[in-house]
Amino acid sequence: QVQLVESGGDLVQAGGSLRLSCVAHGIIFSRAAMGWYRQAPGKQREWVALISRVGTTNYADSVKGRFTISRDNAKSSVYLQMNSLKPEDTAVYYCNSQMGVTNYWGQGTQVTVSS
Repeated sequence: QVQLVESGGDLVQAGGSLRLSCVAHGIIFSRAAMGWYRQAPGKQREWVALISRVGTTNYADSVKGRFTISRDNAKSSVYLQMNSLKPEDTAVYYCNSQMGVTNYWGQGTQVTVSS
């Protein structure tokens, strides 16, 4: 059974930092590209960051320079370090794994940034 379990969401003031974690169960983690997405109230889910199997990273323009995605294959985990947080970063953040055409999602973790 595949499970992606996110943690680390919290309420933080603007300018603060948070680190999100996602642990994957039931997949060959080293073979998966891993990503973070987010969904704000009333908006569609949007892509935030991606890390490939070999560690290549990509970021949405809105978070570039502030967020850092990383992975630890030994722990089947992917992380999102979020710095200089803004109120517009408020959303539920979802972990995603992708192998070929197969995608799995976590249940999400809430990040709220107060002004």
